[in-house]
Amino acid sequence: MLSTDQKGTIAELAIIQEALKLEVDVYKPCFDGGRYDLIFGIEGALFRIQCKWARLSDGVVTIRCHSSRRGANGNIQRAYSSSEIDALAAYCPDLERCFLVPISRIDGRPTVHLRVAPARNNQARGVNCAEDFDFAVTLRSLAGP
Repeated sequence: MLSTDQKGTIAELAIIQEALKLEVDVYKPCFDGGRYDLIFGIEGALFRIQCKWARLSDGVVTIRCHSSRRGANGNIQRAYSSSEIDALAAYCPDLERCFLVPISRIDGRPTVHLRVAPARNNQARGVNCAEDFDFAVTLRSLAGP
């Protein structure tokens, strides 16, 4: 079984590989523990990217949009905000696929769910389709026209 650190490293490497395939400049901060893991350079602009490991269950990719650490009073969770990151990139090993979610879609939320299969009750309203957050497609929209 992989540790949390091992999963994070695998996710980060998969995301770096995907970005490099798309000819994005990828920079890594000098230390770990900050609010973002990578910096993407796209057409002269820099974007702060937080990397996550995503789980697939029942046709839904679940991405944690918060950090966790132990404190004196137990586990402390802190959601990411637009003042800290520009987007959250996630690697789902079950799909061998990366996703990119702009912070405007998750600002302050603890998790985001991306549906890879239609809902059993055919609900479409308020559902995040995984295809809408395809890494390459979202990367192009993040960079702007």
